[in-house]
Amino acid sequence: MNEYNLLIGIIAFIVGFAIAFWVKGLIVSQKVKAAEKETSRILEDAKRRSETLIKEAKLEVKDRLFKMKSEFDAETKDTRSELKNRERRLMQKEEHIDRKTEQFEQRERELSRKEKKVIQKEEKVEWQEKQYQELIAEQKQQLEKISGLTAEQAKELLIRAMENEARYEGAKIIKRIENETKEQADKKATEIMATAIQRYAGDFVAERTVSVVELPNDEMKGRIIGREGRNIRALEAATGIDLIIDDTPEAVILSGFNPVRREVARLSLMRLIADGRIHPARIEDIVKKVGKEVDLAIKESGEQAAFDLGVHGIHNELVKYIGRLKFRTSYAQNVLQHSVEVGVLAGIMASELGLNTKLARRMGLLHDIGKAIDHEVEGQHAVIGAKLAKKFGETPMVEHAIAAHHEDTPPNSVYDLLIQAADALSGARPGARKELLENYIKRLEDLENIAHSFKGVKNAYAIQAGRELRVIVESGIISDEDATLISRDVAKKIEESLTFPGQIKVTVIRETRAVEYANK
Repeated sequence: MNEYNLLIGIIAFIVGFAIAFWVKGLIVSQKVKAAEKETSRILEDAKRRSETLIKEAKLEVKDRLFKMKSEFDAETKDTRSELKNRERRLMQKEEHIDRKTEQFEQRERELSRKEKKVIQKEEKVEWQEKQYQELIAEQKQQLEKISGLTAEQAKELLIRAMENEARYEGAKIIKRIENETKEQADKKATEIMATAIQRYAGDFVAERTVSVVELPNDEMKGRIIGREGRNIRALEAATGIDLIIDDTPEAVILSGFNPVRREVARLSLMRLIADGRIHPARIEDIVKKVGKEVDLAIKESGEQAAFDLGVHGIHNELVKYIGRLKFRTSYAQNVLQHSVEVGVLAGIMASELGLNTKLARRMGLLHDIGKAIDHEVEGQHAVIGAKLAKKFGETPMVEHAIAAHHEDTPPNSVYDLLIQAADALSGARPGARKELLENYIKRLEDLENIAHSFKGVKNAYAIQAGRELRVIVESGIISDEDATLISRDVAKKIEESLTFPGQIKVTVIRETRAVEYANK
């Protein structure tokens, strides 16, 4: 019985163990299935996340590529623009070089033609010299026979006689020409007056390229310079003008060839000093505001000048160029004021001569228009101004008057001569232009020394601020005919030796005194 119970217990144990093992296997199988499901879910989540991340990465890459492409396009555009500008400048320089080359070739051809003419003249002179030598030899023999003088003595007498005769005949011819000119004055009044006035013309210009700004104290210099020079660099970059801060007490010097930029820099610096807030951002803001104000003032000045002269129909851009002359000076004379003055003078002379007054005023107002941009464009301001006038629709007569007012182009009408004369008169009037005292005194001394260099001159006096030179000659040495020749020789030597604006009158005075005493 005990064995039976033991067997049953063993069987029950085995069955229980088998059931437990089966239950455990079932639980493990369920856990494995659950784990597989979890793993599948995790893999699915991971796959979805990875796809999302891949899409986001692709989008980010596309955005970056688009930004990089935009930046590259912008840089390429800037580079192309800069290359086009450089190409345009190179083409302009190449055209300028081509024009110069063509001019040189023309001059070379002209020199070749002149050289041929000179060779022909030399051959002719040699032939004439041979004949001259033969005549001299024959004359020497005759003179030695007749006078009994030596060849050297006869030569000296002959040359002296020929020289005196030539000077006498020359003086008579000059007087005859002057008399004939006076007789024909009524017929040629316009040409003679224009030619006479033209003799005032001068060709000497001095330009101001600096401006001075006064400071309230020397401490302001440090504020203008700024920390590590950032303020002065910002101001120079914004205006394009150099600031010179040296040992000059309470002053800053602005240097630059562009007068408009220099004026913008001057006004901007004065406002910054008055405001007290000086830093790069403030500097840029002030310079922009002042630039707009100056542009407006330039336009108003040009319009006012045209209105004052009664000149209408000028292109708007040309009016702006006229206004820019307000900031340009010549011998400390304001070029805009000078242009208006030339227009007035030209109009007055045109009315006296019976010419078109409005046309003369227009030419006078525009004659120096090239000075508005001659610091930006190569060439003489008269030629530049003519091209500018042509560009904005001015007539060929106006264009030629501008080009010819300093004889860069030969004058071909009475209007050209009027503008030359009016230009010289405006610059030569008293007080129009400044001149150093040392230069003024030196010019007067040079005038008197030139007169004293001629034989027979007793005294010479420069009067009328150097506008007239009076020469007193010795009556026993100089005749009336010689006095006429001396006046012309002195004037010619002054033109060759000195540079001066306007005209210098040379007056030669010859006086004969007869003195006798009555005695008892």
